[in-house]
Parts: sequence; C-alpha cells; structure tokens
Amino acid sequence: MRILKTFFILIFFISLGQVKAQDSSLLKMLDDSIAAVKKSVPVTGTFKGTKIIDLQSVEAPAKNVLNFMIQHRFGTINQGAYNLFGLDNATMRFGFDYGITNTLSVGVGRSTFEKMFDGYLKYKLIKQTEDNALPVTVDIFGGLYYNSLKYDSKPYLTSKYRTTYTAELIIARKFSRNLSLQLTPVWIHNNLVATTADKNNLFALGMAGRLKITRRLSLTAEYNYLPSGQVNSFKVYNSFSAGVDIETGGHVFQLHVTNSQGMVDPVFIAQTTGSWGAGNIYFGFNVSRAFNVAKKTKQL
Repeated sequence: MRILKTFFILIFFISLGQVKAQDSSLLKMLDDSIAAVKKSVPVTGTFKGTKIIDLQSVEAPAKNVLNFMIQHRFGTINQGAYNLFGLDNATMRFGFDYGITNTLSVGVGRSTFEKMFDGYLKYKLIKQTEDNALPVTVDIFGGLYYNSLKYDSKPYLTSKYRTTYTAELIIARKFSRNLSLQLTPVWIHNNLVATTADKNNLFALGMAGRLKITRRLSLTAEYNYLPSGQVNSFKVYNSFSAGVDIETGGHVFQLHVTNSQGMVDPVFIAQTTGSWGAGNIYFGFNVSRAFNVAKKTKQL
C-alpha cells in the first residue's frame, strides 16, 4: 500500500508538469547562470532545491512563489527481502516554503517521524556575484521544531519540553556551472535532554556539494559532523547522504541514500542512530513543485 501511495505521488507531480510549463521566474534556483562574460549580477542555481538532501541550501523561493515539497524515506535496506529491503516501511515529511521577498522566506512542515511540526525563517544576507565582487552567498536560518508524539507515561512533557530550536549560517559558493560547495555551522538547543550527561546546546558543521553532470542531472552529497561529547545517552552517527537531482520543468526530483531516518535538522544532525557499515541505509526521495501565487495584472 505504501508503495502504491508513493507511485501516485510521483504520478501527481509528473502530471502537473505536463499541464503547463513553469515560468522560469518562479524559482530562481532553477536558472543556472555564470555567464561567459562575468558581470556584477547575482549568480543563480547554486543548488537546485531549498534542500540539498536534508540540509538547508542557500536557495529559497522567489517573491510570491509557493514551493511545495514532499520528502519520503523508506526503511533500511538491511530489513531483507521479506520487507522488500525497506520499501514496505516509510516515513515522510511535507512542507510549504513561501517567498515573502526575494531575500526573506518562511516555511512550515509536518513529519510522520515523531509527529514533528516545524517552522522556519530564512534570510539572504549576501548574494554571490558573477564577477566575484561578492565571492559567496550567505543565508541565516532559524528553525523551531515541536514533537507532538503522545507519551501517556510522561505527563511532564509540556509544550516547553517538546520544543527544539536551530540557528544556522549557510555559506555557499558556485565555483562554476558544474560545481557548488556549501558549509553550514549549526547550533541546536533542546529544551529537554534525556540525561544530565547530554548537552542542551549542540554545535555541528554541515558540508555539502553539487556536481552537475548534464543539463538536467546533478550529483549531490552532504555530511553533517557532530563533535563527540555532546550526546552521551545513546550512540549517534554523523549523517552522510548522497543522491541525484533530476530537473523536469518546474519540478526537481531528488533521489538519495542516507543513514538518517529523520528529515528535519535537529533529528538528522543529532539523532542519527543508523550506521552505513551495519546496513542502516535508507533510500528516499524529495519532490518539489513551485507555484506563482502573485495576482496577475490585467492588460488593457
């Protein structure tokens, strides 16, 4: 049944793309500029989605553009043939991102994993220019996450203790049409931790890259390093993911493998318990679709 649901999700997005070609202005990230004659204008298409895989990218919807994303992750491949190597089990997240201006965006989402709600603001501080007068793009990101899973045996888990916050500085550079790299220092604050040996404030570093192979195909990878000594009540592995981005009109399909089940920042950065070496590898995909919600001016 879950496989059928996944199939229909993909068909839905493909059919939308066949109805009407997307206006190229909807998502500036779908452009792929660095001109032969470099000018003092912002580069576009550093990455092809608002998320590289799980990690936030420097990209955001343009003003008055609503971006709808579905993130889907199957079970681990080491579940064997009986569970079709994880395809019988799945978690997902859906979310909406909206461009308030060309530099400020807002987003909300809901994950089946821990029934988590999330919301964020992303603001673009610096835009890389083609002539390298500004050599990097820099965003600041602030996220709020609420775990709504029921714990009947833990009545003390009020809203305060179910809430987590993140702050990120997203720094990226598009070196050429074919190569983009990103560094993301991350701060995570948990209002409640499992034991006194765990830190409420966590610090991590995300690293990611994109390598363009063809006009519509790119390879992506990301690694999130969480220094030891911050989470001690359970074994945490650093999240590593690799994938392929496929562009089809207004859609971006992202296929990937990862050792992280969660798809929001405090979970995949600080709660990844799966090991690549043990076969705790999840296959998944992200699908996004952009819609222009601005009112069209009437032509006289």
